[in-house]
Amino acid sequence: MSDKDILHILGKKVALGQSAKVSFNVAKLHTQNTIDVPVIIERSKKPGPTVLITAGIHGDEVNGVEIVRQIIAKGINKPKKGTIICIPVINVFGFIHMDREFPDGRDLNRVFPGSKIGSLASRVAHKLITEIVPHADLILDFHTGGAGRFNSPQIRIVKGDPELDELAQIFGAPFIYYSKNIKKSFRSASSKMDIPILLFEGGKSFNIDNNITNTGVNGIKRILHHLGILNSKFTVSKPKKNCIKIQGSKWIRASHSGMFKAVISINSEVKKGDVLGHITDPYGSFNHFVKAPNNGYIFNVNESPIIYQGDAIFHISTKLKP
Repeated sequence: MSDKDILHILGKKVALGQSAKVSFNVAKLHTQNTIDVPVIIERSKKPGPTVLITAGIHGDEVNGVEIVRQIIAKGINKPKKGTIICIPVINVFGFIHMDREFPDGRDLNRVFPGSKIGSLASRVAHKLITEIVPHADLILDFHTGGAGRFNSPQIRIVKGDPELDELAQIFGAPFIYYSKNIKKSFRSASSKMDIPILLFEGGKSFNIDNNITNTGVNGIKRILHHLGILNSKFTVSKPKKNCIKIQGSKWIRASHSGMFKAVISINSEVKKGDVLGHITDPYGSFNHFVKAPNNGYIFNVNESPIIYQGDAIFHISTKLKP
């Protein structure tokens, strides 16, 4: 076996046909205990593309972690050719405490590409970008909604990239949402390295939803099948509906504070003026109808029972791509 068939990652050598569980850590707790970030690697005996599957950049987004866990537990990560690298929880620090951020108060997804001598979050970002990401031919990164807001399953990509467009449609989530890469995000840093990345959003923090999980797992299987690396023992189902491509959107914000209840289901197509929910007070004297400002699809709903004036309560499409 030539050296080009050896994967050199995090100080380890993983040959074709081998499995490995390696880890990286950049710091110890104040108790001097190390916190390892497990990296699960499966390599076929046959060379092929390398897919990196990640979740848990935000420690409270457990639904993404569950998707990657199932990929590993079911053996979907064992390719018939090529390599699959899984990192179910990147922000282990936050995952332990069910916290979105790192112990240093920073959002890991706003410090990429990081620095070897920077903050704790910045060092993790730097190690991920320099020692793992360069091996990937494609990245699938899994997230959920935050602050009680439930996201419909969706793939987020930039406009004008035919390769990402094709991959997003193959993934088969109900929505493709075209959005710019956020500065210093994992998606932005990977894109600058010319490594294609699909960002999956679905569900909400502190929650595991079976529909979201199934959508994520099935989407991964479709992508692996498309690349020719899915183990032949797994079947691939077609999406039940065609993807709706959202080019423009707006947040509907609460005009009043109070108790909130949505009456429209997520994924629903609505018309301008349709009642989407109610804002009430605890005393039965106030009832405000939240109405759709335009025709569109509702692809995010705030599930918090108590809201304040200005809170984002619905995300509605304003422009669709044919």
